[in-house]
Amino acid sequence: MSLTDVNEVKIYNLSAGKSLPDWLTDQKKKKLLNKNGDLRRKIDLIQDFDMPGVSTSIQVTPDNQFVIATGTYKPRIKCYDFNNLSVKFERCFDSEVVTFEILSEDYSKIVFLQCDRHIEFHTAPGRHYRLRIPKFGRDLAYHTPSCDLFLAASSPEIYRFNLERGQFSQSFETQSPINNVCEVNPEHHLLCIGTEKGTVEAWDPRQKSRCASVQVTMENTGLDGTHIPSITALKFKNGLQFGAGTSDGQIFLYDLRSNRPFTTKDHMNNLPIKRINFNPNQSIVYSMDSGVLKMWDENTGKQLTFIESSSEFNDFCTIANTGMLFFAQEDKRMQTFYVPQLGPAPKWCSFLDNLTEELDTELVQNIYDDYKFVTKQELAELNLEDLKGTNLLRAYMHGYFVDIRLYRKARSAVDYYSFDRYKKQKARQQIEMARPSRVEIKTNLPKVNKDLAEKLIDTENQSLMQDQRFSALFADPDFTIDEGAEEFKMLKPVLAHLKKLKPAKTVIPKVTPTVLQEDDNAVHESTDEDLFSEQEDADESSDDDQRWTKDVKKQYKAIQREKRREEAVQEQDSIKVREEDDLNVGWDVKKSSKRRQMTLGDRVAKQESAANAFKVEETSTGRQMKFIVGSGSKGMRVRANQIRQHREERKKLVRKPRGLKLKRLPFK
Repeated sequence: MSLTDVNEVKIYNLSAGKSLPDWLTDQKKKKLLNKNGDLRRKIDLIQDFDMPGVSTSIQVTPDNQFVIATGTYKPRIKCYDFNNLSVKFERCFDSEVVTFEILSEDYSKIVFLQCDRHIEFHTAPGRHYRLRIPKFGRDLAYHTPSCDLFLAASSPEIYRFNLERGQFSQSFETQSPINNVCEVNPEHHLLCIGTEKGTVEAWDPRQKSRCASVQVTMENTGLDGTHIPSITALKFKNGLQFGAGTSDGQIFLYDLRSNRPFTTKDHMNNLPIKRINFNPNQSIVYSMDSGVLKMWDENTGKQLTFIESSSEFNDFCTIANTGMLFFAQEDKRMQTFYVPQLGPAPKWCSFLDNLTEELDTELVQNIYDDYKFVTKQELAELNLEDLKGTNLLRAYMHGYFVDIRLYRKARSAVDYYSFDRYKKQKARQQIEMARPSRVEIKTNLPKVNKDLAEKLIDTENQSLMQDQRFSALFADPDFTIDEGAEEFKMLKPVLAHLKKLKPAKTVIPKVTPTVLQEDDNAVHESTDEDLFSEQEDADESSDDDQRWTKDVKKQYKAIQREKRREEAVQEQDSIKVREEDDLNVGWDVKKSSKRRQMTLGDRVAKQESAANAFKVEETSTGRQMKFIVGSGSKGMRVRANQIRQHREERKKLVRKPRGLKLKRLPFK
């Protein structure tokens, strides 16, 4: 649970808070709950208030006892009971739900508009009937007096399906090629349709004719004069007022008695408006796009507050006469917000009024605040590859989950001196640029990778140096070829072999015309000498191949030999350190009694002398600590000699067993 204060309006996010991963055991979860106060303060207002993938739409039943949400994947519906604060039922569909309409006071009658041109009717036990419409549907509305279901689709027709007869009626023909939304007035049951041309058409279901139409977005025509923003949202406040949202992020509030809006609001982000709602008690309008929900005054257009999305919003709904809001978004978790200034908490969660008074300002954004997701490349950069297969790493998809404390320690160890090195490198570059060398030797070779540039010039491949894709290779010092690297050492025999095979510049001798005539007239005949010469050339080429392969093997063996030598030196150093540590384990009673009798000043002086045994120095690569081993080790040497003498005495006293014979048991 977190609190934000926008324009002095407190907004409580009841879905925020630290969540624990599913793979943790119950014991670990209990330990974390006991240690972490944030986890204890987390509120699960409704259990399992989420979807497997994404939640698409959400509505509250007219009796304010249930909330129904749809999502993916697999396409499904979830119904939550407010009295039990848990899931009432869950069902799956064959295709995704575009929108749905609740036909009864509770969840017993629902109609779903699906993306595959199907309409699906559900009752309390389950799916009741399924039918198909001619075009892809975009919105639906239910007309209670006539039991007609109006369907706005990607066509100029508004389809009418009578639920009492169970058949389609004659459609309404609009003036737009595509209809986006439709809405029925709850008082006088007037049908309003938002079109792709930016108009709102009013139809009377009793006379089955168009009453009027208003051009909402004519003033917002594009610069080319051809594009007009379409109507994407419609909502009635009462019998006379309604709001229309456009695809360019504007909201227009109209009175049915006038063709001009009395209030206009712009979201200033050019995103289509997805949903509009009203709070009649305080004259506040809710307008939502994919990025933000804005609350503003319907008379002046002044913004009261707003709620930003951590992921894209898809739909929202409110509970009448309360300050509770539910959001369906592009995330697994559906969001729940409570704004006390808009109304009190619902009866089924009246305890929120007491809790909200004790909360402090705190924002939580991470899903798993105690764990950090790291890819394999990041794990190698942190030098934590040795932890693979241990309990400290939890494999997940293309990476691992790491404890956030371990991640911070590893990151600080890796990046401790990176910024200092960066500053020194930049300062050195600026000094070199401002202070050119006294003796300048003009050369066409670059400063970086000169040997490579010379080879390219010799082989007449200068175009590679001028290519923008390889320009950094001769300008950026980070691309300098490391000749001490193992890969470069392995290439040495190959480069030497290529130099031998490089053709020398041949000089073509001048030949007189007479000789040419003789050569042209002469007929070349193959002899045994030519055959032997070809065989010799082939033998020489095969010998060269064998030579450079042998050179590569020798180079590889030399590199491995150097590695083994370095590892042996490191092992010897570690063995020496272990032996010295073993000698320090001894306990000298006389020395301890003398140390107890020492004064405080003598102890401090001795600690200062011991502190001088190691030094911290600043180097070009960072900080370096040097230890002086052996200072004040006279007592340790005495103790080591005592242990050695004791072991020799034990060897002399121990007698070997003699005269013992094995007795064999008889075989039965």
